Amino acid sequence: MILKRIFLFCSCFVLLSCAELQNVVNTLPGQTGMDPTLIANGLRQALDFGIDKQVSKLTKKDGFYKNNLVKILLPQELQKVDKTLRDIGLGSLADEGLKVLNRAAEDAVKEATPIFVNAVKDITFNDAKNILLGPDNAATSYLQDRTNNALYAKFNPVISNSFARVGADQIWESIIGRYNAVPFVNPVNPDLTDYVTNEALKGVYTMIGVEEKKIRNSISARTTTLLRQVFALQD
Repeated sequence: MILKRIFLFCSCFVLLSCAELQNVVNTLPGQTGMDPTLIANGLRQALDFGIDKQVSKLTKKDGFYKNNLVKILLPQELQKVDKTLRDIGLGSLADEGLKVLNRAAEDAVKEATPIFVNAVKDITFNDAKNILLGPDNAATSYLQDRTNNALYAKFNPVISNSFARVGADQIWESIIGRYNAVPFVNPVNPDLTDYVTNEALKGVYTMIGVEEKKIRNSISARTTTLLRQVFALQD
């Protein structure tokens, strides 16, 4: 009888220990205990907020030009053009050339925002937990890796049209023409559409990342129940 009681006591202890151990395991990173679909929805909502709250800022006048995080500067090959124009008294033309590059990006993002929205909706986060428990820009990087090439193909013609709309093509034709007419310089013929397309895309992902980081690190930025539920798991 005594041995039977001891056996029952030990059995209860082992069962209790297993239950407690499972509770501990459930709290370990990667064991969120939440439906991955729900986590994926939360991550998509964070990206949607990044587009709505941050990317929309880029569509406003000076959205790129006066934002040091994303301002489009001249490519290396055009820095000598900029310096030469300023040296011969054409600083105002150089300033205008830089400004219209940013204007074209602002104009293009205005038209291309739906492309980003649809891209976010179409993404399935099979590794949602890894993204959730990753670095501050994990969701943004995931989005960028899977959409950048397709978005470039759609974005490039928009940038080209934007150049014409904001007058950037005429201004840069004048800038390049004046520079190439300067004695003893090596003529340049940069592909500004390609350059601005890449810089504009980089700026968009940067701003989406700003909102993701905010949501990850500030409870007050989690303004929906879904965001609070999901991102509480990575705190």
